[in-house]
Amino acid sequence: MADKSGQAEIRGIDIDKLAKGFADEDIIFKQFLTISPTSAREIRWYQKTAGFLDSTDTTGVTSSQIEDVPQLTLPTVVEQSWTRKTSYVKKFFVESPWISFEDIKDCDPDVLAGNIRDLTRAVARRVDNRIYAQLSGSLLLSGSSSGGSSGWADTAPKPIGDLLSGSMEIRKKNYDISNLVVLMHPTAYKALLDYIIDTKGSSIPALASAKAESGVLMQLVGQKIVVSDNCTEDMVVQIVPQRVGTWKQFVPMTAATKEEVGIGTKIRVWEEGEFLLTDPNAGYVIKQV
Repeated sequence: MADKSGQAEIRGIDIDKLAKGFADEDIIFKQFLTISPTSAREIRWYQKTAGFLDSTDTTGVTSSQIEDVPQLTLPTVVEQSWTRKTSYVKKFFVESPWISFEDIKDCDPDVLAGNIRDLTRAVARRVDNRIYAQLSGSLLLSGSSSGGSSGWADTAPKPIGDLLSGSMEIRKKNYDISNLVVLMHPTAYKALLDYIIDTKGSSIPALASAKAESGVLMQLVGQKIVVSDNCTEDMVVQIVPQRVGTWKQFVPMTAATKEEVGIGTKIRVWEEGEFLLTDPNAGYVIKQV
């Protein structure tokens, strides 16, 4: 006897394809990283800690030992700085309650799709949260908002100046700032728009046409604004996408079913990986926004 539509929807590869589709829709931060597979749960890697290679004299001031070098003089030795790190893969794992055999036989397929979607979003959200926590807590470059004690909600905020200051510091570390991404909480986004529209009287910035896929809401001073409630309310994070870090993927977003014959089925969704902050100078934290 052929499966009913509800049974067909919940079986085999269909559920995994459905979960991966929802993951593509919901992932926000991971798309701005380099994604590479890992075959081991223990990851040994190197973090870059220097920008331009240069030489310094005994007082710590940059010297001219690289330029205008006399003939027959040995070259100055300069060395890139790397720090060896070890990280361990983390598992993000959820499951549905039992869906009864009887409900599966006559359920609307949208109910199953909704269940898979919410499970996938739960995993994707925790992955996002892990990435943001590592970013915001470990970037080397940072500075306080120029808006005073109330940040961008202050009576005289300077969010544009803050964004430009952050991009300047990243550029000084020899990174390309032509495609910067800015991660912020909805509260910071509201304060930013209040400044642009009410304080400066500008028109409302156009929303990006690919908002649903990319999470980018607008561009400002050449920087892409991304809003997520996974961001911390009192800070804004600027990053160079695909340079600041890598998501090491041990198991991609995966979904499967566990069946108890004659009783029901559970849906399980999981992902395994870890974020590596390879270039901590390829980002900037604006505090107290």
